[in-house]
Amino acid sequence: MAHNDEPGADAARRSEAPKSDGRQTERESQMTRKILRLLVPLAVGLAIGNWWGAGASDTDYSEHEQQAVIHRCSMHPTVVSEGPGSCPICSMDLVADEIERKTTSTGERQLGTVAIDATTIQNMGVRTAIVDRRSLVRSVRAVGRVDYDETRISDVNTKVPGWVEKLHVDFTGQRVERGQPLLEIYSPELVNAQEEHLIALEYVQRLQRQRVAEDVLQGARDLVEASAQRLRFLDVTEERIARLEAGGMVSRTVTVESPQQGVVVHKAVFEGAYIRPGEHLYRIADLSQVWVIADLFERDLPWVQQGQGATVSLAHLPDQTLHGTVEHIFPFLDADTRSVRARLAFDNAARLLKPEMFADVLIDAPAVADVVAAPVQAILHTGARRLAIVHLGDGRFQPRAVEVGIEADGWYEIRSGLREGDEIVTSAQFLIDSESHLKTAVSNMRDRAQGDHDGHLGG
Repeated sequence: MAHNDEPGADAARRSEAPKSDGRQTERESQMTRKILRLLVPLAVGLAIGNWWGAGASDTDYSEHEQQAVIHRCSMHPTVVSEGPGSCPICSMDLVADEIERKTTSTGERQLGTVAIDATTIQNMGVRTAIVDRRSLVRSVRAVGRVDYDETRISDVNTKVPGWVEKLHVDFTGQRVERGQPLLEIYSPELVNAQEEHLIALEYVQRLQRQRVAEDVLQGARDLVEASAQRLRFLDVTEERIARLEAGGMVSRTVTVESPQQGVVVHKAVFEGAYIRPGEHLYRIADLSQVWVIADLFERDLPWVQQGQGATVSLAHLPDQTLHGTVEHIFPFLDADTRSVRARLAFDNAARLLKPEMFADVLIDAPAVADVVAAPVQAILHTGARRLAIVHLGDGRFQPRAVEVGIEADGWYEIRSGLREGDEIVTSAQFLIDSESHLKTAVSNMRDRAQGDHDGHLGG
C-alpha cells in the first residue's frame, strides 16, 4: 500500500515545483521594477541638480536669497519654535518669522537680515537714528588739584654752622618780599671770614701808603678779592660786604634774607637752635601763579594738547570760572588710577586758588569737522568687534560691523561700516542681535538636518 502511494506523491511534488518557482520569479521581477521606479527618478533628479548647479555657477548671478522660517511669540521674543504652536507663557499663537539668508554660487550661506513683525518691534521699544555728517566737539572734564608752581619755590638754608640769634619770620603762612630778613645767626666761621677780609683790605691800604712796586700792590689786591669771594660763597651779600669795608667792623651775627617774594609754606627753625650747613630752614612759594594737576582718562588723551585753554571752577565759588592753559602732559600713566596727569597753569593774583584745593576742570578741545557720525548708544561692543543694527525698512534689520574713531558729546566717528543716511537702531539692539544669533542657530540646525537627509538619500 505504501509502495503504491510514493509514486503519486512524487508526481504531485514534481508538478507543484514549477508553479512555486514561477511565483518566486514573478515576485523578484516585481521588486526589481519597484526599485527601478525609485532609483530612476532619483538618478534623474541628481543629474538635473548637478546640471542646474553647474549652470547656476556659470551665470552672472553669484548670490540669491532664501528664506528660513521660524515661529515665535510676539509678546515673548525669546520663545522660538521651528513649527506653529502656542506660547507656553501667554498661550498666544506663535507668529511665523523669516530669516533672510544669502546663498553664494559655491553653496556657502551667510547671515543677511532679520525680519521682525511690527508688534514685536513695538514691544521691544525699538528706536532709531540717522547717520549723518557733523563736527565733533569734545569738552574734556576732569578733577584737578591745585598745587604750587615748582618753578616758584625756594628753600632757605645756610652754608655754615651756627646758632640762631633772632627770627624775623617766625610762623608758617607769613608773606615775605625778596631781600626781607628771615633770621640772624652767629657763626664763628663767618666772623673769621670777615676778619680775614678786613686784614687783607688794611694790608692793601698800608702798601699804598708805602708806595711799593705795582706788582706787590697787585698781589695784595688779589688777596682782598679772594677774601671777598669767600664771603660771597658763604652767601654774604654784596651790600653786607660793602658795609663791612666801609665800617671796618666785624658783625657778630649775619642776617639771612629771603631769596624771593612769596609765602612761607614750611618753617623748621626756632630761636636759639643750632643749625648745620644745608639744613632746611624755610620753604617759600610764590602763589601769584599756581598749577592745577588734572587726571585725564586714556580715552581723553587724543583731545588734549599742550597750549589749549582750560577753565576751573571751585566749590566755594560755583558761579565763577578761572582761565588757564594746558602747560604740560606727563609722559607716563598712573598705574593705580589708570590716568595721565596734565599740568595747567593759572594766574592767581587774587589768591583764589589755594594749594591742595580740588577743582572741576574743563578743557576745550579743537573740533573735528565734517565726519560721518553715529550716536554712542547705537554701537554694540561685543569684545572682538563693534556692531550697529541697521534698519532696512519693512521690519528688516541687519547687524553690521563698524569701525569707530574718536568719541565726542555722545557721538562716535564712523570710519567704516556705515554710510551717511543709514537708519540705525539706538535701543533694543541687544534683543535684535540676540534674535539674530538665535535665528541663525535655528537655521543652521535646519541646514544640518537637511544635509543629513540628503546624505541618507544619496547613500
